[in-house]
Amino acid sequence: MVQKYGAVLTTAAGASAGDSESSTLLAGEAAPMLSSVSNLSNTIIGSVSAMASSGIIPGILTCVFSGCAGAFGLYLLSLSARHAPHRSSSFFAVAQLTFPQAAMFFDAAIAIKCFGVSTSYLIIIKSLMPNVVESLYHDLTSPDTNPPAWALSGRNWITIIMFILVPLAFFRRLDSLRYASYVVLFSVVYLLAIVIRCYFNPLEGTAPAGDIHLIHFTPTFISTFPVQVFAFTCAQNLFPIFNELKTNSQQHMNIVIGTSIGTAIMIYEVIALFGYLTFGSNVGANIIAMYPSTSLFIAIGQLAIVVLIMFSYPLQVQPCRNCLDKIFDVGAPIKVSNSNNDDEIVDEDHAVADTSLFKHTLLTAAITGVGFLIAYFVDNLEMVLSFVGAIGSTTISFILPGLLFWKISRDDPSVSRVLNKAALALAGYGCCVFVFCLGYNIYRIFNPLEISSH
Repeated sequence: MVQKYGAVLTTAAGASAGDSESSTLLAGEAAPMLSSVSNLSNTIIGSVSAMASSGIIPGILTCVFSGCAGAFGLYLLSLSARHAPHRSSSFFAVAQLTFPQAAMFFDAAIAIKCFGVSTSYLIIIKSLMPNVVESLYHDLTSPDTNPPAWALSGRNWITIIMFILVPLAFFRRLDSLRYASYVVLFSVVYLLAIVIRCYFNPLEGTAPAGDIHLIHFTPTFISTFPVQVFAFTCAQNLFPIFNELKTNSQQHMNIVIGTSIGTAIMIYEVIALFGYLTFGSNVGANIIAMYPSTSLFIAIGQLAIVVLIMFSYPLQVQPCRNCLDKIFDVGAPIKVSNSNNDDEIVDEDHAVADTSLFKHTLLTAAITGVGFLIAYFVDNLEMVLSFVGAIGSTTISFILPGLLFWKISRDDPSVSRVLNKAALALAGYGCCVFVFCLGYNIYRIFNPLEISSH
C-alpha cells in the first residue's frame, strides 16, 4: 500500500502536524482558503451558451452535470495528492506512483493544453480591445469623433497588455495571484449585473428576442455541449492549491472544490438563463456583444470581459511552466525506503520552490515570448485550439483523475470499492468525451459549410 503524504492534519488544539517541516512550507507562505477558492474559481470561469440549442431545462441540467463531473475529478485528484511527497504533489509525482512510464506524456499534454489556452486568451484580448476602446471613447467623449488610430490596433494593445501580464506570469506561487483573481471575480459580478439588469430593464436598441423553449434540441447542441464540458476545466491548478493551502485536510479541500465549482455553476446558469430569456434563440456565444455598446454601462462590461481574460492568463502559465520543468529536468526522482520497506518515490527535486532562478526565468520567458509572438501575428487559432481542448482538457479533467486514483487505490482496503469503480467510470466518461470531441473536430474540417449553416 502506498503511504500518504502531503496532508496537514490538525489536532484538537488546532496545531498543525506538519509544522515541523518548515523547510517545505513556511507558515507565512501558506495560502488562505479564500485565496485558493478565488484562484480556482478564476480558472473555471468562462462563457457558456447552450440553452439556445437545447432549451432551458436541458441547458440547466447539462451545466450542472458538467460541473459535478468536473468536481468529482478534482475530488479524486485531491485524494491522489495525499500519496505524493509532502507539499510537492503534481501530476508528475502522482503518475510516478501509478504510471511512471507515462508521467512525461501526462506533463506534456498538460503543458500543451495550458499553453494553447493562454495563447488563445491573448488572441481574444487582441480582438476585443479595439472595440472596447472605441465604445468607451464614444461614450466618454463625442459620438462623432473617433479614437486615435493607434488605439484601434489589436497588436498595439496586446503589446501594452503583455507588460502587465509578464510580471504576473513570473510569480512562483498561485497564491501570489490572489489579488488578480479578486479583480476577475469582481468583473464577473459586474457581468451578472448587466444580464440581470438588462432583462428587467432592456436598453434602447436591444435586439428583439427569438423563440424561448423549455426543451428544444437543435443540431448546434452537438457543438455547444463540449463547451459546457470544458467550462469547468481547472484540474491543472488543483495540485498547486493543495500544496499551498494552509490547512489542506480533505475537508478543507472539499470546501475549496465545492465552493469553486458551485460558484461557477451559479454564474453560468444565471448568465445563460437571463441571456436566453432576453434574446431567446437569437442569443450569441458572446453575450456581452448582444447588448448595445452605446451605453457606458455596457462598455464597462466589455472592458470587464477583457480584464477577466487578462488576469486568467497567469493561471495558465503557472501549470504550463511546472510541467515543462518536469519534462526538461534530466534528473531522476529519488527512491528511498520507508518504514514498511516499500520503495517510495520522493520527488524532492521537482517542487516548484526548488526550481532554480535561471530555469524559472528561462521557462517563463519562453512561454510568454512564444505565446506573444503567436498572438501578435495570428488572428485565429480556433481549429488548432479545438483539438488542444479536446485532447488536453479531457485528459486532465476526467481521464487522468479517474485513472490515477483508480490505480493508486485499487489495492488499498481503506478505500471504498464503489469510489474506486466510480473513478474508473469517470475515466471511461472522459474517453467517450475525448472520442466525441475529436471526431466532431475532424468532421468540422471536412464539412465546414454544413457546420456553419447550423
